[in-house]
Amino acid sequence: MVEAYGNAQGPTVPAISGVPCADPLGDPFLRTRFALPSRPATFLRRRRLVDHLDQALRTPLTLVNGAAGAGKTLLAADWAAGLRQPVAWLTVEAGDRRPGVFWAYVLQALRACGTGAVGSPVDAAGVDRRLLAALAAELNDRDRPVVLVLDEYDRVTAPEVAEQLEYVLHHAGHGLHLVLVTRTEPLLPLHRYRAAGELTEIRAAELAFTPAEAVALLELHGLSLSVPAARALVDRTRGWAAGLRLSALAARESADPELYLKEFEADRSTVADFLLAEVLREQTEETQDLLLRVSVLERFCPDLANALTHRSDAHPILAGLHRDNTFVEHLGHSWYQLHPLFGEILRAHLRERLPGLEPELHRRAARWLRRSGFLPETLVHGAAAGDWDCAAGALVDDLAIGQLFTGLRSADLAQLFSRMGSEARSPATDLVRAARALSRHDLDHGLARLRRAEERLADDAPDLAAAQLSCALLEALAARLTGCPPRAERAAEAADGLRQHVEAHLLDEHPELTALLLTHLGSVRLWAGRFEDARAALTTVVDTPAGSCTALPREESLGHLALLDYLNGWLGRAERKALAAVSEAERAGLPRPSGSGIGRLVLAAVAVDRHELGRAQALLDETAQFPPGRPDPVPAAGRALATARLLLVRGRARAAVEAAGPAVSAAVASPWAAGHEALVASAAHLAEGRPDEAAQVLRDVSGDQPACAVEAAAIQLAAGHPGEAVDLLDSIRGEGRTGPAVTVRAALVRAQVAEDAGDAVAARRLVAQALLDARRERLRRPFLDAGGWIRPLLATPALHELAAGWLTPGPPRRDDRTVPEPLPPLLVAVELSGREHDVLERLARLMSTEEIAADLYVSVNTVKTHLKSVYRKLAVNRRSDAVRRARDLRLL
Repeated sequence: MVEAYGNAQGPTVPAISGVPCADPLGDPFLRTRFALPSRPATFLRRRRLVDHLDQALRTPLTLVNGAAGAGKTLLAADWAAGLRQPVAWLTVEAGDRRPGVFWAYVLQALRACGTGAVGSPVDAAGVDRRLLAALAAELNDRDRPVVLVLDEYDRVTAPEVAEQLEYVLHHAGHGLHLVLVTRTEPLLPLHRYRAAGELTEIRAAELAFTPAEAVALLELHGLSLSVPAARALVDRTRGWAAGLRLSALAARESADPELYLKEFEADRSTVADFLLAEVLREQTEETQDLLLRVSVLERFCPDLANALTHRSDAHPILAGLHRDNTFVEHLGHSWYQLHPLFGEILRAHLRERLPGLEPELHRRAARWLRRSGFLPETLVHGAAAGDWDCAAGALVDDLAIGQLFTGLRSADLAQLFSRMGSEARSPATDLVRAARALSRHDLDHGLARLRRAEERLADDAPDLAAAQLSCALLEALAARLTGCPPRAERAAEAADGLRQHVEAHLLDEHPELTALLLTHLGSVRLWAGRFEDARAALTTVVDTPAGSCTALPREESLGHLALLDYLNGWLGRAERKALAAVSEAERAGLPRPSGSGIGRLVLAAVAVDRHELGRAQALLDETAQFPPGRPDPVPAAGRALATARLLLVRGRARAAVEAAGPAVSAAVASPWAAGHEALVASAAHLAEGRPDEAAQVLRDVSGDQPACAVEAAAIQLAAGHPGEAVDLLDSIRGEGRTGPAVTVRAALVRAQVAEDAGDAVAARRLVAQALLDARRERLRRPFLDAGGWIRPLLATPALHELAAGWLTPGPPRRDDRTVPEPLPPLLVAVELSGREHDVLERLARLMSTEEIAADLYVSVNTVKTHLKSVYRKLAVNRRSDAVRRARDLRLL
């Protein structure tokens, strides 16, 4: 059988198609096709890939599949050089496509390693099945299997060759391990091998260099690169081996290699030469044209590519490019993207070959993407084309104008539309200009643009509903910034009527629009003193499902609700909502500072009332920068309130008066803002020895604002007007809605009146009630502001026990027969012992009492004693509250 196919022992390959073949091993050119390629000195062995390739010895078929320059050949050669088994290597050439020629060279490669002595094909066009059977039989009989590596196998395109190769592989049994190094998917039934566990695969993702490997590779080229810089280079090249090597070679000639690798122009580098020669110029004219046109896109599908080429052949072309590893990456669901470096080079080539076409390509892409509902990409390509009517129209029609205010994409959208010129004159472009101006609190320009857009949208056609709803949002924001409740109510009413004319799915996809509108409405109502109406609107926003697009309005609404609770005297509730507002922004990853910072302003005001002055100042400092332009009235008043209170406590009365009046010009005066401003001015007069002026300033304060009324009553009493003080307290309405910060101050005013009248029993009872209410909220300022009259009362045993540990130093007294001692300084700082701090730290790590005891080598009872002391000092009753309070006080 052997003789039937020629001389098996001789050094010659039989003539094929009448062309005599000399011994290929004697031809220097042909000899290289059967030799393992040499590895350059800069070759980097990557152990993870070699280990993976070692699995080839346990499977009959191995596939190393990657793009040109991915490092496939050198990887396979390096691995093969370390094997103990015989290795037959063949680098396939384009002329090997005919079955007879292909098998002639395969058999010669096998002979070179001592096997395959079964003759040779005599016809270039075909191979006798008996020859293949003889080869398979010989391989199957071998004690030591042969590793056959076919490099550049993608050059073999004949289906019959794949069929013949599978036949030999199947019948060779354990005598053959076949390794295919290829750019394309071979025609073999890989799914069957994969399902049977008989296939080892290394593909592009695994061939890509990691940042650490890139650092090692560059060191072999004499370059030292930091890991962050290497990571950036790997991101740009996607770990492509040839790209890294070519970049390294070019960088060695640069004075600053690291800067070169960071900023090199891909289109003017050796990388460009490689890709153009190895990839682009091998393609047909139609394929080159498609690649050049889609290079303007971050991602593309066949239909989008067809829109750019005005052809209909993109689907098979893209599928073929991906299959052939031509730097076209499949993203799934028929979407593709170009390798980043390839894309850079193609864009430069596009500008050279088809100058002036790029804007038109962006325009076509924007229109297709807009029709298909891809808003972010529509905006990018519309802007790149200078088609602002398209970009702004897409933003407005999609009900997405609220994204200019939501924090996450606001900066990107603002920058994108900052390039919009005056030539864009559609209603949508006016709306975007108005939104950008109002987002910067530039009312003059914002309202002018808004009015122009509204005039052009005067028609009530249903297809204008999205634009008119965007107008309503901007009207509500303008109303908020001007403190104008009627305008806000009209905007909200208009929005309610317009929603029915807008596609429901758009409202579902953009909940931020309604959330922002209700936040503005709630803010204006709060400014006007309509607290319950404001709470209704703001609570609706807080109850909307959490998400990145609603994070900012939820944060703002929580902050406004916290201010409402603070103004009603509920410090604990205000603090919880304010902390939730801050957490909402942090959880959503909003940039800091986000929104108006109203949550932190409320926390600062609460800290002043608790006499945590350092914390109050730190919180105020965090919110020091308001956006330029007209200030938002409610946060401005909140800042004025907290700042003025802090300055009063520190004895800076004049500075407090200057800080108390927020620099806002509102259409409607705010009763609570005016009331607190009057209180600061009155307190300053009193501190400077002008009690009559202090009382005069308070003439307009009434019981409609309970928080203002009780503080005004305290000032009237301090000014020597007890009757006016009691009248103010008696005029307060809505006591059921007022919290401890109001009731404690009211009780202390009445207690002082009773004390001055000689009714010590009533005074002690009222002070006791005030202490009970204040202890729950850690409310210290009212007692510090009360004056000297309260100290003797607090020295009595019963009241001292109520004050000890949170208001006055020392543990509560248990023996009522103890003779009262002079009262120590009134305020106690929160100070923990070292062991208490150790317990608190472990409490924050969610350790149980038993775990804390074991960790500290103390008894469980000792831990419980420390916990009780920590709770008492922090004025809390639960573990979670203790940890939260300790973090607030910066004890953890």
